Amino acid sequence: MDFRVLGTLEIWTDHGRLALPSARHQRVLAALLLAPNSVVPLPRLVEATWDEEPPATATKQVQNCVSALRERLGDPSVIVTDGHGYRIVVSDDQLDLLHFTKGIACARRIAAQGSLGEAVREIREALKLWRGQALAGIGTAMLARRAALLDEQRLNAVESCTDWQLELGEYREVIDELTEIVTEHPLRERPHAQLMLALDRSGRQAEALTVFHRLRTHLAEELGVDPGPEVRAAHERILRAEDQPPAAVPKLGELDLAARELATAITRQWTAEAEMRSLNRPEPVPLTWSTTERHVAAVASAVMGGRPGNAPERLTLSGDLADVVTKFRQLPSRQLVVLGEPGAGKTVLAILLTLGLLADQPPGEPVPVLLPLASWNPRQEHLHGWLARKLVQEYPGLANTAAYGEDAALRLVLEGRIIPILDGLDETPPGLHAAAIDALDQAVAGGRPLVVTCRSTEYELAVNQAGSFLATAAVVEIEPVELEDAIGFLTARQRLGDNRWHPVIEKLRQEPDGPLAQALRTPLMVDLARTAYAHPGTDPSELTRLPDRAAIEGHLLDAYLPAVYIRRPAPPAHIDRPTQPRDYDLEHAKRWLSFLARQMERGGTRDLAWWQMDRAVPRSAVALLLGLPPALLYMITGWLAAGALTGAIYGAAFAVAGVVSHGAGRHPGPLRVQARFRGTTGRFARRFAVGVVIGLSFGLGWSLATWVVVLLMLVFGLAVGVHAWLGAPLDANRVSSPVTVLCNDRAATLSFSVAVMVALGLFYGIALAMTPYMPDTLDSMVIGDGFNIELALGGGVAAALLGRYIMRTPGTVAYGLAGAIVGGQILPTAEDPVLAVLAGTMFGLAVGLSVCVSRAWGTFAVTRLWLAAHGQIPLELMAFLDDAHRRGVLRQVGAVYQFRHARLQERLAVTES
Repeated sequence: MDFRVLGTLEIWTDHGRLALPSARHQRVLAALLLAPNSVVPLPRLVEATWDEEPPATATKQVQNCVSALRERLGDPSVIVTDGHGYRIVVSDDQLDLLHFTKGIACARRIAAQGSLGEAVREIREALKLWRGQALAGIGTAMLARRAALLDEQRLNAVESCTDWQLELGEYREVIDELTEIVTEHPLRERPHAQLMLALDRSGRQAEALTVFHRLRTHLAEELGVDPGPEVRAAHERILRAEDQPPAAVPKLGELDLAARELATAITRQWTAEAEMRSLNRPEPVPLTWSTTERHVAAVASAVMGGRPGNAPERLTLSGDLADVVTKFRQLPSRQLVVLGEPGAGKTVLAILLTLGLLADQPPGEPVPVLLPLASWNPRQEHLHGWLARKLVQEYPGLANTAAYGEDAALRLVLEGRIIPILDGLDETPPGLHAAAIDALDQAVAGGRPLVVTCRSTEYELAVNQAGSFLATAAVVEIEPVELEDAIGFLTARQRLGDNRWHPVIEKLRQEPDGPLAQALRTPLMVDLARTAYAHPGTDPSELTRLPDRAAIEGHLLDAYLPAVYIRRPAPPAHIDRPTQPRDYDLEHAKRWLSFLARQMERGGTRDLAWWQMDRAVPRSAVALLLGLPPALLYMITGWLAAGALTGAIYGAAFAVAGVVSHGAGRHPGPLRVQARFRGTTGRFARRFAVGVVIGLSFGLGWSLATWVVVLLMLVFGLAVGVHAWLGAPLDANRVSSPVTVLCNDRAATLSFSVAVMVALGLFYGIALAMTPYMPDTLDSMVIGDGFNIELALGGGVAAALLGRYIMRTPGTVAYGLAGAIVGGQILPTAEDPVLAVLAGTMFGLAVGLSVCVSRAWGTFAVTRLWLAAHGQIPLELMAFLDDAHRRGVLRQVGAVYQFRHARLQERLAVTES
């Protein structure tokens, strides 16, 4: 089954084109296809289906449409119910949009490597998928906006292809297509510049000048502006009859490509998060801001670049969410500090500022990057180094040196190609606030752009204590929500005849400075109030009976989880499916979330990272859980090889090594990698050579036959070389998420564990079966009846290397000693081949398990079982966290989750389990 949205909406099966019952069904399907393999919440489907005010039965009608679509498609697994929405499951080959996106990304990677001809062929194949304007004929405003974005992607692809063709000298080949584009888009400057170049290089200078004059006339009449600098420069070059290719269409460099794909990733990331938070449903809580009255900012002349004394000492700046982008760009230094009390909307402003800057990003403007600041320690790491590290963590494709060159993230930072939007200075340790402000001021002293958010009191205290402040930054403060704005937001989704909010409205207007009005001064509390009392059976008037602001705010925080964890029956069409989404019980959800909040409070962090769940388990328990299972396998290995005594020695040595290593060492973070084969030949060859040397050393050290040594060389070469195929993701436009990071680390962990298991298991079995037992030649190296010093040294070195990979210094020492004790045991040659195979298998499993539980995913898999057995988290933790994110309890920031607000985390942390 094939779905097509790059033109009219079409569905094709083996029997031909499939018709849909009505326009409403088409709109629901179109909304799902515009977010393939992602959950589309019911409110978004309602918005996509009706332009005007939706009917009271809108949700039910959408559910009926989905049921009818499943029946018409003939496969209910294509559209699945997921949480509070629906998700359409399609592959790249089933949806032309995915096929197109994949083809464009592939073409740009090829172009970045210099193969422009191949890139042109690849992108032309992708452009053939288009049959007209996206979703032509489906006319709701929401779908029209999304379709316009797709049409813009097509134009961008055509322009990129044209750039490559011009660089290849294919001037005449692009003229007809460009002429058609400039006719359809008379105000779009880039294709005009390309057409001028193509005509000029084809000897048609007069026509090229006509294109310029026509564009200039259109811009003047429609917008009252002149052509941009690139078009004007191309015009001047034509007049001067210059022969060299103009700078208007330069080859896209590595860093330019990285910046562009980073912008794409950030747009996708925060657009999805804004939709998940319902920031545009119908709109955010009205939020205004103005220059702070606190004495924490520079004088106006320092901020605006004038001479001291020529302007008022205090900067006057104000606005709202609608004009924050414009006001930010008007600042000469583009440096802004946003203050506000808890829940004032600082993060919402940061998200919308990021998206606003990206929505109409002019050429040459740096890419805004929104990052939480909590993990930065200004006394240990320079801001630029921290930014580069965070960029690679959140957008791991930037580590792809083949596409973007060496240290692309660091170069983006040092060359001023990003605008850091740093959220939550107050979430760093209090003792670091003043040092952070001073470090920020030093880092941006050269005029680099910067945005920082912080709680007002904490920022004022830090500035007053140390005297440091951002010398050229404007400092604004978010103002309390206006009374009528709060009332408007609370009643925005009120049904006709619903009077439940009237007592609250009367109380607010009668007592504008009363406890209820004070509590509803922040967007957080206003939003919580609407969420808590969204159900028709709730009574908002109980807010008017609470004694003070603290009681009201506490009540709203406590009412949030019951409001979002309401049990809802699954749709009838989905009730018998085994993959039915979980409907979590409120009591369990509250207990689990409270446990997670307490652990985060104890750790002094706002980040909920799955790879740090072992910190919620007592350290002694972690050491035993991770150290003893492999020791049991080692014990069985020794028992199979030489009897119970040797088994006890094996087990005891590795039990102590494992427990000490995991008890004293620190577990590593996850690996952000994916399988890559192209361009890895050289790296694979080098790693394969290292493995061959290791196999040769083992074979010769244990006096094995030549053919066995060759076999070991091949096995170890493959075991070490296979990791050359795990590298940074190919594209910078891919964003880390908790699930993708877990999947990547799991793949890396299992691949290395299996490689080590096969290589060392094979070696141990062969060595046990084929190593000649010659005690007469070893007397000088033997202690007692069966301990060989030479073998002990070899085993100790090999185990120490393995231990260093497992747990750095503690692992090196502990496993090195264990390897020496075990390796020095003189074992009799196994006469039964089956026994050698069993012993080798058990040894391989023991080593593989030792490696597996030492990595982030392995540690998480074991400690998750412990915590679930104690009722502190659900067994399927990631599914629960993803569900909490969809409900709005958590927000996703790159590879970690955070509670939607610090106050919710703090409240849950003190809740009794």
